[in-house]
Amino acid sequence: MQYQEMIETNTLLEPPLEPLAGLKVEHLTVFLARTPCRKSPLATALPSFGRPMSTSAVKERTSMEELRSLRIVTAVKTPYLSDGRFDLHTYDNLVNMQIAKGVEGILVAGTTGEGYLMTWDEQIMLIAHTVNSFGDKVKVIGNAGSNCTSEAITATEQGFAVGMDAAMHINPYYGKTSSDGLIAHYNSVLSIGPVIIYNVPTRTSHDIPPSVVETLSENPNLVGIKECIGNERVKMYTSKGLHVWTGNDEESHDARWECGATGLHSVAGNLVPGLMRKLMFEGKNPTLNAKLKPLFDWLFHVPVPVAVNTALAQLGVIRPIFRLPHVPIPVEKRKEFVNLVKEIGRENFVGEKDVQVLDDDEFIVVARY
Repeated sequence: MQYQEMIETNTLLEPPLEPLAGLKVEHLTVFLARTPCRKSPLATALPSFGRPMSTSAVKERTSMEELRSLRIVTAVKTPYLSDGRFDLHTYDNLVNMQIAKGVEGILVAGTTGEGYLMTWDEQIMLIAHTVNSFGDKVKVIGNAGSNCTSEAITATEQGFAVGMDAAMHINPYYGKTSSDGLIAHYNSVLSIGPVIIYNVPTRTSHDIPPSVVETLSENPNLVGIKECIGNERVKMYTSKGLHVWTGNDEESHDARWECGATGLHSVAGNLVPGLMRKLMFEGKNPTLNAKLKPLFDWLFHVPVPVAVNTALAQLGVIRPIFRLPHVPIPVEKRKEFVNLVKEIGRENFVGEKDVQVLDDDEFIVVARY
């Protein structure tokens, strides 16, 4: 397969300033004061760099009750320009589409949003931009997870400094730790503000033991857990009064209506937010669930977010641009998506353009960003 390749100079490694448009200076002073690179353009862009943030400048914290009642959260895609920088105009359109269809929360820079392909500067700036632009319309959950506890603490502090409502935290991966180490790691970030634990062993190769979650549930700042191991685990937690969201779209209907899950953190919501809200809000609906199953299967036939990125480009709502190591799915699978859109109904998908297959050479893959 032949794609356009964009390899830019290292000037692109500087964090873009666009995410700061309109953001109150006070919301960034703590972030900047803790940013290691004092020569960043951010430092010279704000005259109050390094000054303490006043308490009154911090966004009023969302209540735990509100956070624990969220039924549908979309792990939103981060779109790019041809040089690999964030395409904030398109990002804003994507978030507005979610809000218009009744999505209650936006997960910023998660797995689907490709936080792992961002610098920390980029990640915190995107959270700040989302809060500033949409914080009065939707709850903002920021990915602050890391396998390094020190980085997780710093990202959590910065995320709350710019106004996010809750932090999402994966367990330490690769350099795995003991159960006692997991508890100590999570307590370090739980001391800062509301946290949602994220358990996805297929990515971390390390399941968070229920004993760890039950110990951490005693901390008043634990919102709940995003669980991807399956509905038996979901049911076990909900039977003990824990708040659980499934991270698996294909299991979400049964998790919600059979296993007591609060709701879903959705990938498919990027494409069909209205239908995913209906699945989480309007009671048992096996007919709708069965209708969406082929889409779920298609979305997860390759690691997230490769398929959803391709689909959004085919729908014409983002530019067909990928940050490596991600590349678009093959043309035969793109044709399958066109058929899925026709079967489910184009009116149920985001955007207004006709769905396209797209040629391989219409995609751009960016190696340095």
